[in-house]
Amino acid sequence: MVSLREQKTVEAAHEVRGSPMGGFMSADKPEPNKRKRWRDDYFASCEVLSQQLLGCGPIFLIATLATLSLSALINCKPSRTNVVVVYASQDQVYAEPILREFTKQTGIEVRAVYDSEAVKTVGLANRLLAERNHPQCDVFWNNEELRTRQLAAQNVFRETNAWRAVGYRSRRIVINTNRLSVATAPRSLIELTNATWRRKVALAYPLFGTTATHVLALCQKWGATNWEAWCRALQANQPFVLNGNSVVVNFVGRGEAWVGLTDSDDIAAGQREGLPIAALPIDEHTLLIPNTVAVVRNAPHPDSAEKLFQYLQTREVLDKLVTANALEGGVPATEMAATLRVDWESLLRDLETGTEMLKRIFLR
Repeated sequence: MVSLREQKTVEAAHEVRGSPMGGFMSADKPEPNKRKRWRDDYFASCEVLSQQLLGCGPIFLIATLATLSLSALINCKPSRTNVVVVYASQDQVYAEPILREFTKQTGIEVRAVYDSEAVKTVGLANRLLAERNHPQCDVFWNNEELRTRQLAAQNVFRETNAWRAVGYRSRRIVINTNRLSVATAPRSLIELTNATWRRKVALAYPLFGTTATHVLALCQKWGATNWEAWCRALQANQPFVLNGNSVVVNFVGRGEAWVGLTDSDDIAAGQREGLPIAALPIDEHTLLIPNTVAVVRNAPHPDSAEKLFQYLQTREVLDKLVTANALEGGVPATEMAATLRVDWESLLRDLETGTEMLKRIFLR
């Protein structure tokens, strides 16, 4: 993740027919989704969809550079065993110092491929799926849980001790403190559909990353009918749907939106840069987001992979990520009890249906 000031803000507000709505009121029914699916594979379709929707210019460049990096990685296989290949959606600014320290302590060279801000974990997950029969990656260091669980369900990781959750950050409401105080801010996600917040809310595309996981998890809490009504009402309130969580923070920090839905680490980064923003407290709609680390099935460098797998679970690494505000800490039972609880088996089972609904609502 680069500096928030270096992020290119993309405003992609979607106009929707109908009047402002409050609570769980329904909006106009969407037009039928006429977009043909690119492939049957979910990750691949998401990645191609992101290229179509988020602008061919910078996104295409990012994807091309990532592909070139991956090709170089594959075509330059080392003959030594003291190498490990990691695909990392943990932000590069936080991951690189930790991986350098691992190399310093073990002598194992780390070759890392990172994701892009726009599509986050989806692009790396797509690569892992494509490489199942000829794995190029040893360790997948992911900064969210949904895609890790989905890849595990598709046997991308080794059979035993496949992956672990390490530490957490959280999904929060962020406000511009020049526009709002905590007392005048929306009290919950439900209130964001009220007319008061029309064209004042920003969020990342809810098909990718932690935004997707959070929105889909809300369906379990509210039930499908109420959840769909909230999604339609939120879109009818004409939010700014942007190209990543850090862009949301930047947008709110400039006052172009008053309220945003984003991740705690991005809020901390914005505060370090002096943006006039604050996070609202954790509540029943807050999603805790653990880092995850996994070893790929038939990893090319299994011994090095195991060493990195164990290292990324250490207290040393957790403390460094907390100090950098990439994570908030371990997962205390008190906070787990007070936040959004996820039935992962159910969420994975209903993932395609929920994602198709979000496409119809937010990507018209």
